[in-house]
Amino acid sequence: MNRLLSFLFHQGVLDEQFLQLQQLQDETSPNFVSEVVNIYFHQSEKLLRNLRTLLIERELMDYKKMGIDLNQFMGSSSSIGAKRVTNVCIAFRVATEQNNRAGCFRALEMLEHEYCYLKNKLHELFQIEQQRALAAGVRYPVQNE
Repeated sequence: MNRLLSFLFHQGVLDEQFLQLQQLQDETSPNFVSEVVNIYFHQSEKLLRNLRTLLIERELMDYKKMGIDLNQFMGSSSSIGAKRVTNVCIAFRVATEQNNRAGCFRALEMLEHEYCYLKNKLHELFQIEQQRALAAGVRYPVQNE
């Protein structure tokens, strides 16, 4: 688990905010981090669908609405320490501010890629954590995917 965390920090996938989130977890709330991250996943997938819909299904681009969704995505990503996702949101927002449709498509593809990578790695991390907890007698809820 520590090796995977170190790798994710070294690769810039996560930042110190994730460590702060982990520090809020204790015996009274042993599932805190996974619960917060699962809420993030649920909200993020809605935002990604919204962004894709705004880009694909609209003839007149609603750059302002995309910017609002991106600000929300960027804020929630930053709050869990998802550094690379946050950075892609920033680049995506710049493309929306410049009314750059091609840049928005590229940024959306990159955002989806980084989000999927983050989700897979955090699921892997939580599985390792769950195995450790089960060995220690702590019970975690089944994660929604």
